[in-house]
Amino acid sequence: MPDTPTRVTLAAIAAEAGVSVATMSKVLNGRTDVAAATRARLEEHLARHGYRRRSATAHSDTIELVFHELEASWSMEVIEGVEQVAHDAGMSVVLTVSGDRHSPSADWMDGVLRRRPAGVVLVFSDLPVAHREKLRSRGLPFAIVDPAGDPAPDVPSVGSANWSGGLAATRHLIELGHRRIAAITGPEDMMCSLARLDGYRAAMGAAQLPVEPDWVRFGDFHPSGGEAHARDLLAGADRPTAIFAGSDLQALGVIAAATSAGLSVPGDLSVVGYDDIALSRWLSPQLTTVHQPLRRMGAEAARIVLRLADGGTVDALRVDLATQLVVRGSTAAPRHA
Repeated sequence: MPDTPTRVTLAAIAAEAGVSVATMSKVLNGRTDVAAATRARLEEHLARHGYRRRSATAHSDTIELVFHELEASWSMEVIEGVEQVAHDAGMSVVLTVSGDRHSPSADWMDGVLRRRPAGVVLVFSDLPVAHREKLRSRGLPFAIVDPAGDPAPDVPSVGSANWSGGLAATRHLIELGHRRIAAITGPEDMMCSLARLDGYRAAMGAAQLPVEPDWVRFGDFHPSGGEAHARDLLAGADRPTAIFAGSDLQALGVIAAATSAGLSVPGDLSVVGYDDIALSRWLSPQLTTVHQPLRRMGAEAARIVLRLADGGTVDALRVDLATQLVVRGSTAAPRHA
C-alpha cells in the first residue's frame, strides 16, 4: 500500500522560511504588521507547499458578498438571494465594494483574511490566481456570481444562459416582423456581452437577415451608453425598427433617445432589454426583456459556499441557470415591415 502523503504543518513551513510561527500566522490572518517583501516571500512558501488551513478553524457567522460597484436595481436582486440563504442558515451578510469588474483589489484580500467569514461570494468575471490561492490556503471557500465573464474552470461559479437570452430576444423581434434590428451590448471584454451578441447574430443568421456592421454597438450596460448609441442609430434615414439592448438600463437609455427623436415605443421602435430588473415593470410602456435569474444566482452561489464551508463538495463547478423572455409592451410589429 502506498504511503499516505504527510500534510505539511505551518511550523515546518515557518522553519523553512526562517521565521516564527507567529509571523507566519500573521500572514495567514491578513495582518498588516509584516513587511510587504516578507509577506510576499512567505506567501510563496505557502503556495509552493499547497498549504491549506483546516476547515475547523474558527470563522465568523457571516458570508462576505463583494461587488465592484453597486447598481441599486441590479445589485439588490443578488443581495436578496444571498441574504435569504444566509438568514436560513442563521448567518448575516457583509457587503463590500472593491476593485473593477474583473476582480477585487489587493487591499480587499488583506481585509477578508482578517474578517474570517464563513465564505465569500464575489460578483466578478474571475479571480486572479494569487487571490484564489490565498483564499484556499486559509480555508475560505468562495464562489463567483458570474453574469459578466468566464471564470477559470476550477472556480465555483453561477452564471446564466446569455447566448440563449440573446437568441430569444432577437427571435421575438423577427417573429413580430422586424428585419432591421440593431444590438447594443455591453463592454467588448466581457464574455456575457459577446455571448448575448452571438445569440443575436445566430437568430439573424437563421432568419437569413443581414447584420449591418454599424448596427452592432458595444456599450457599458448603463443608461447613458444606451442613449448615446441609440441616438446615433436613430439619426439615419434607414434607421432600425427594433433595438435589442444588452441590459434593462441600456434599454432605458434607448427609450430616452427614441423619445428625444420624436419616435414612439413601440409604434416607431421596438425595444427589448435584458435582466428583468424591477424597474422594467414600472415603465410606460412596460419593458419586454430577458429575465436573468439574479436572485437565484446569488442564492445558489451562497449555497455552494456554505456547502464547501461544511466540508462538502459540489456536483458541478459551473452552473448556468436558464433565462426566459418576458414579453411586455415595448415591442410590437413594425408599422412598415
